[in-house]
Amino acid sequence: SKVISRQLSLDCLAELESVLQRPPLIWDNLHANDYDTRRLFLGPFKGRDPQLRSHLRGLLLNPNCEFEANYIPLHTLASWYRAEKDDIKDEEREYCPERALTAALHDWMEELNQPLQAGRQSTRSDHRASVSPSRSKAPDRSDCPSTFRATHAVAKLPVFPLNSSSPPSSPPTGKAEREGQEAEKKRSHQPSQQVPGSRSGAPVGGGRVQRAQGRGLCGGKGLLSEAQVRLLVGLHYLPHEHGPSAQKLLQDLTWLKSNCHLVGANSKKAQPQKVDEWRGRASSFLSLCEDIAQLHCSVVGGANRAVLYDLYPYVWDLRNTALVAKAFICWLDGRVLSDSSSLATWRNCFHWCGKTTGADLLGVDPEPWVFKGGVSGEVQMLLPIGSSSELFTHPPPLFPTSRLYNIRPYHSKDKVELYRMVRQLHLRTQGGQESTMAHPDVIGDRCLGPCLALSPEYSFILEDELGICGCVLGIVDVRSFAKRCQASWIPAMRDKYPPKGNSSHSNTQNLVQLMEEDQGEYPDSLLYHFPSQLRLDALPELVDVSVSRTLLTALLTALKANGSQGVFCEVQPTDHQRLEFLTKLGFLEILRGEARSREGVVLGRLL
Repeated sequence: SKVISRQLSLDCLAELESVLQRPPLIWDNLHANDYDTRRLFLGPFKGRDPQLRSHLRGLLLNPNCEFEANYIPLHTLASWYRAEKDDIKDEEREYCPERALTAALHDWMEELNQPLQAGRQSTRSDHRASVSPSRSKAPDRSDCPSTFRATHAVAKLPVFPLNSSSPPSSPPTGKAEREGQEAEKKRSHQPSQQVPGSRSGAPVGGGRVQRAQGRGLCGGKGLLSEAQVRLLVGLHYLPHEHGPSAQKLLQDLTWLKSNCHLVGANSKKAQPQKVDEWRGRASSFLSLCEDIAQLHCSVVGGANRAVLYDLYPYVWDLRNTALVAKAFICWLDGRVLSDSSSLATWRNCFHWCGKTTGADLLGVDPEPWVFKGGVSGEVQMLLPIGSSSELFTHPPPLFPTSRLYNIRPYHSKDKVELYRMVRQLHLRTQGGQESTMAHPDVIGDRCLGPCLALSPEYSFILEDELGICGCVLGIVDVRSFAKRCQASWIPAMRDKYPPKGNSSHSNTQNLVQLMEEDQGEYPDSLLYHFPSQLRLDALPELVDVSVSRTLLTALLTALKANGSQGVFCEVQPTDHQRLEFLTKLGFLEILRGEARSREGVVLGRLL
């Protein structure tokens, strides 16, 4: 009845057979995913009555474009075909999709943890095995090393996490060595090598040269557990149906968003038991998001590189979306503006997204491609800026990294580490002249201090296994912020850094003067459309630039939720990396230096 039918019934088949005057051959699109680059279908063969078998000439399964994603679909199709073949009718012989899925998972677990190279190449240098498959769903697959490197190069693809300060390591190339030293390989680094042409498009910032050398392997490296594989399948289930984990993720996010007034910034009338219910459900949601991040880590760190490169774009995409959703739910507690606010109220926040599914809106059972994105797309649409696709859809990085990231709102205890981080960056750009710095806080006070002191609710932290590695700062109302800064922050800085006659360090005094200049006025024409501002002084430098995009998206989500209609950012005209970074996220140039007293380029985007 559809191109991708939810159900195939005997009645539908009988009507078709009466027209064709013969038993039909079915080409079943249940698991085909070539119409949506963000969806993968790992669920069981379902919705087809086993009794159909006797009325068909045959049944062909149109699979996922990615070869390694079709183990469960084909395994459960075989279970469906065997069901009720004999006359014996008992519960074990009846086809049950859930039981068939369990059996397929059990067999797939052995396959998932085999040390296969990308494209299932052997260790022999067989150039023909490296030819890219002719059937490719998305053009960005060319970024994946498995599609264009010869076998000898594929064997040297990085298995360990990469960053700009620490070159990748080479996995062992011999099969016997892989099998005989698998346990040792998980715990030790191999000799490192440089990666030619590694991506350098990340915005400069972070200043973590010393600490980056000590960043170890992701905690999820090793064998995928059955619970993780069930989570993977549940998040990428079937075209018309989400698995249990995906259903819970969407239900919790919808409920938490709809009831965020219980924990709003000015919420004083909420009943304590209701607040506890919200926070309990939020804790469950955050735990599931952490499981998704850990799943990404384990897939990237696993032994089976063939599975990695087929599944990675989907696992990576959902990891990034879950990071934004997790940061947003953490931020809602005590920060979202409630009824008494003049800027925005939680009652108006329902324009963030739709409250019903697309199928409910249409009143029909649509084809799956009508609403694209799968679980990632539905989580995205539940966020305040969900309609801004350019913030969520990007090609995956060239080299997968298994680093375990987290994005969360800023806490006051983070200040010391953030100050240390930006000070290291400044010293590195100045050639390490640390002796000229009279006070260790002066750089942090200039770059981060005003926002952390006066607008901490719009500051987001990026951290990995070893701690904080970046942050992004926001101001929801620049006019109000500038007045408060002149009234309280600048006087406090003058007191903190008083002139000391001829012995005063000129660098310190210059920076104090720059703090005052930083709070320069912006034209009303700019602030009318773009009342909010973001500052990227501590945006990290990463191989996976998507993490920086995700960090920025978390801030934009918070600004939009509290009523901002537009945001701008000031960048130096020589900072081409950051200009490119913002342009790809939908920012457009608004003002240049010649139109004002400052040198920076102002880029803005509507929310």
